[in-house]
Amino acid sequence: MFKHILAATDLVGVKDPVVTGAAAIAETHQAKLNILHVAESSHENNRHLVKDFKTNEEINFSSAYQEIVQKELFDFYKPILPAGIDFDVQVVCGFPWEEIVRQSRHLNAGMIVLGPHSERAAQRGTVRMAGKIGSTVEGVVMRENCPVMIINPSVHLSSAAFKNIVVGVDFSVSCECALFFARKTAEKFGSKIFPFHMIPVPPYPKYTKEDSEADLKNTEKRLEAFCRDLIKETDYTYQIWGGALPHLELVKCAEKNNADIIILGSHTKKQGTKWYAGSAVERTAFRAGCPVIVVTDPQALVSWDENAPNDPAIGKEKDRSIHVFTGKRHG
Repeated sequence: MFKHILAATDLVGVKDPVVTGAAAIAETHQAKLNILHVAESSHENNRHLVKDFKTNEEINFSSAYQEIVQKELFDFYKPILPAGIDFDVQVVCGFPWEEIVRQSRHLNAGMIVLGPHSERAAQRGTVRMAGKIGSTVEGVVMRENCPVMIINPSVHLSSAAFKNIVVGVDFSVSCECALFFARKTAEKFGSKIFPFHMIPVPPYPKYTKEDSEADLKNTEKRLEAFCRDLIKETDYTYQIWGGALPHLELVKCAEKNNADIIILGSHTKKQGTKWYAGSAVERTAFRAGCPVIVVTDPQALVSWDENAPNDPAIGKEKDRSIHVFTGKRHG
């Protein structure tokens, strides 16, 4: 299913759940693990001025420093990662999301694994909005059509043989891509899929029991029509919950069904509006007790300079398979 798993870490000399989680995925799929570290810099115009990971002093990024950090990371992870796993380490300087996307395209990565925020940013107290994913995650998600896994620091992923999969359904095109990815995962591991949709519940007495029953019946029909062809020949059970905040109900649903993974489609870019990952993605990824995979509709991808047109070869009508299964990528 995957040949390369790209794990981006900003930690040196400290075990990162992103790397160990990515290693579990690589071991399960017999893929190569590619660890990427983008040297920390606080300069907008000169990213070659970086902070030494040992002294925290500002230095010029050089090939000598690059080799030191590569060796440090390689020697640190070699005894920790599963025996026999094929992995390498790359250290670069630049803007993190740019370098992650660049490396992903160079490798033709099957999956990118990230944390919801930079751990260094969290240590410095510069994560300004709780419940929001960081700019690096958003920059990657909006430009890559391979699955992007987000792993919270509290999540310990020991196996990627995901048996219970919750998929958030908002009836968007990206959600179709998410369902297709869930189906392929289920076919490989014999997983059960739980397509989830939340019905907004207004306060009583405006919202009666009859209203609830009617909404439930209509939603079941809509889910069946939307999901049926995308997850056919798999074991699945629809999850229709009532509530006010989709991300909270989604997390509860995942906990109730012992989900190993939550798969979400990112919000589709709409003409004349700013692209964003979507509030459900942001808040779920921040709170989930299991990894969250975000899949983006290829047509919604933002090009590298944000002005060039999207690649016309990607995102044809009813093409929901993303490049992992087709070899097609955003240029």
